[in-house]
Amino acid sequence: MTNLVHTDLQVTGMHCAACSARLEKALCQLPDVKASVSIATEKAHIEYDPDSISLSDLIKTIQDTGYDAHLMRDFAAEKQARAKTLRGEEIRFVISALLTAPLLAQMLLMFAGIHFMLPAWLQFLLATPVQFWIGRRFYSGSWSSLRGGAANMDVLVALGTSAAYFFSCTVMLFGLNQALYFEASATLITLVLLGKLLEAHAKNKTSSALEALVNLQPKMAHVERSDAMQDIAIEHMHVDDVFWVRPGESVPVDGVVMDGTSSVDESMLTGESLPQNKQADDKVYAATFNGQGLLKCRALAVGAHTQLAAIIRLVEQAQGSKAAIQKLADKISAVFVPAVVSIALVTFAAWWLISGNFSIALINAVAVLVISCPCALGLATPTALVVATGRAAQSGILVKDAEALERTHKLTVLLLDKTGTLTTGKPSVTDLLPALGISDAELLKTAASLAQGSTHPLSRALADHAAKLLISPALAVNINEFSGMGLLAEVDGVACLLGSPSFAQQKGYSINAQPDLQQQGKTVIAIARGATLLGYIAVADQLRSSSREAIAKLVEMKIRVVMISGDNQATAQAIAKQAGISEFRAEVLPQDKAALVQSFKANEQMVGMVGDGINDAPALAAADVSFAMKSGSDIAIEAADITLMQSDLMSVVDAISLSRATLAKIHQNLFFAFGYNVMGIPLAAFGMLNPVIAGAAMAMSSVSVVSNALLLKRWKSHRS
Repeated sequence: MTNLVHTDLQVTGMHCAACSARLEKALCQLPDVKASVSIATEKAHIEYDPDSISLSDLIKTIQDTGYDAHLMRDFAAEKQARAKTLRGEEIRFVISALLTAPLLAQMLLMFAGIHFMLPAWLQFLLATPVQFWIGRRFYSGSWSSLRGGAANMDVLVALGTSAAYFFSCTVMLFGLNQALYFEASATLITLVLLGKLLEAHAKNKTSSALEALVNLQPKMAHVERSDAMQDIAIEHMHVDDVFWVRPGESVPVDGVVMDGTSSVDESMLTGESLPQNKQADDKVYAATFNGQGLLKCRALAVGAHTQLAAIIRLVEQAQGSKAAIQKLADKISAVFVPAVVSIALVTFAAWWLISGNFSIALINAVAVLVISCPCALGLATPTALVVATGRAAQSGILVKDAEALERTHKLTVLLLDKTGTLTTGKPSVTDLLPALGISDAELLKTAASLAQGSTHPLSRALADHAAKLLISPALAVNINEFSGMGLLAEVDGVACLLGSPSFAQQKGYSINAQPDLQQQGKTVIAIARGATLLGYIAVADQLRSSSREAIAKLVEMKIRVVMISGDNQATAQAIAKQAGISEFRAEVLPQDKAALVQSFKANEQMVGMVGDGINDAPALAAADVSFAMKSGSDIAIEAADITLMQSDLMSVVDAISLSRATLAKIHQNLFFAFGYNVMGIPLAAFGMLNPVIAGAAMAMSSVSVVSNALLLKRWKSHRS
C-alpha cells in the first residue's frame, strides 16, 4: 500500500450503528482499503490504493451493501440535498400520523374507560398504507442488511410491526376471538419516523460549527485586473492577485497587506476575541473580518489552500474519525440485533407455554423487538465528538482525530518546550559585555556576522539588534553549526565562535559564565575571534502574558508540568520560577527531547508535549498527545495531534478541559444507551411494556442522546 489516496463519501440510507459497522466491515474487506464510517456525520472516510481498486468500485460496494454514496459536494449543495430529503421525510410522517391518529385514538379512549372500536376493515385500510408504503424503508433496509449477512434496526422494526399487522389480518380474515393490533403496528412505524425526524434535526445542529466556518468566507472579491477594479467570484482568484478589502468586509483569501492599516477580527481562526492590528507586510486570512481601515493585499493562498479550507478539512477529518471508546459500541451493535431477536423468540415461547395465550405472547415479543433499537448506542459517541470538534475549532483548537481528543483527558504529564511556547519565541538583546579593549560595536559586528549563518531565534535576535544600530555584518564562510550549542565559522579569514559559554569552554576558551545574568533568566552567548574571547551578549525571551495563569490552571487540573529548555541550569531555573513551574530539565539538546518523552512514557504516564519548532517534531511524534503552536513550523504542526491557532498556553488548558467535558458526555450517553436497554428489554419480556409505549421510549432514547451531546455547545473557553 504505497500509493494511498484519501476520499470522503457521503452515505445515504444508514439508520443505526449496525449499519455503519456493517458498511465499514464491507469496505475494509476490499483489497488495500481502510475505512471509517460515521453514523453521526453519515460519511465514509476511505484510504485506498487506486492501483488496486477504483472509486466506482468503492461506491458499488456501498450500494451492494444496501446503501448509496456519492462524492462530497460543497457544503451548500450537501445541505440543500439533505434539506430536500428531510422535507420528504416530514411529509411522509404527517401522512403516517394522520392515518394512525384514528387507530391511536381508540386505544387512548380505552385507557380512559371509553370502549370504542373502529370496524376491523377500517383499521385494516388505515394501517396497510402505513405498513407497506410509509414503512417500506424498513423492509428494504432489512432485506439489504440480511443479504449482507447482518441485521440492523430495520430488522427489529420490520419484524415487530409485521408480527402485529399480520396477526391482526389473520384474526380479521378468520373471525378469531382475539384482539386486533393494527394500531400497534401503525403507531410503532409513526413513532419511529418521529424519532428519526427529531434525531435528524438534532444531528443537523451538531454540525452548525462547521457550517458557520463555511459560511464565513465571502463569495466575491474586489480584484485589480487589467488596470481596473473588478468584482469576481473567489473561485476565480489566483495567487499574486491584488485585492482590496473595504471596512466592514471579510477577507476573501489568504494574503499579505501591501498598503493600508486596519484592525482585523481573527476570532474564527484563533478564538482570540481582540482584533489584530494589520499594516504593510502583515498576513491576513480568508473569512476574517476587516474593521475600520481599507487594506490593499496580495493573494498568497486561494481555494483549497487557504487557512480556512485547511481548518474545515481538519474538522471534517476529526468528525469522521472514531475514538477507541466507540469501538466497544460498534462491537456490541454487531451482535446486538441477533441477540434481541433470540430474546424475543424466547419471550414469545415462554409466554405461550405459561399463559397459553398466543396474543399476549406475540405482543410481548413485539415489545422486546421494538424497545431494543440500537440507535442510541450508535449515536452516543460520534454525536458528542462532532459537537466537540466543532466547538474546538470555534475556539482556535484544531483536533486531528477523535482518538487524540479522547487521549487528551487522560494526560498526567505535560512537557513544555520553553522557547516559543512558554515564551514569545522572539528574544531580544539586553546586555553587551565586551572584554577589556573590545568595543560594543566590534563585539556586536562579529556576533551578527556569525548569526547570518543560523536560523536559531537567538541568532536572529543578534542580527536584528545589529541592524537596529546600523551595524553591517561581514560575510561568514565555512559555517559549522552544532545543534543546541553554537557555531564555528570564518570571518575575514579568521576562525570565530558563537555559542553557549560551555561550548566556548569546550573549544579551549577561559570562561566567566556571568551567573548574575543567568539567574535573571537571560541567555548568555559567548563570542570569540581567533584565540581571543571578545566578550558576551545577553539575550532574553519574554514570558508570554498568559503562561503563568495557564500553568496554575494545569496544576489545578492535577497535571504534572515539566519545562524543557536547551538553556543552562540557571537560566532555565529563572524562567521556570517566573512561570510558576517547579520541575524542569535544562541543557536538553534537540535530539534528546524525544528520548525525554519516552523516559516519561516508560513510567506508565500519559505524556503530552507542547512545542513549536522544527526540532520539536520528533518529541511531538513520540508523545501520547502532541500540541503545536500555529506560530511554529509546518513540520511541528504536521507532527502534532492538536494545533493551537492561538499561540497561547491557555489553549492547551482549553483542549484538556474540552476533552474531559467530551468524555464525560460520551460516558453519560453510553450509560443512558446501555441502561435504557438493560432496563427496557426485561420490562418488555415480562409483559410490563405495551409495544406502543416501547416504541415511544425507543424513539426518545436516540433524541435524548443527541440532545445531551448538544449540551457540549455550552462549554466555555478559559480565554473567553
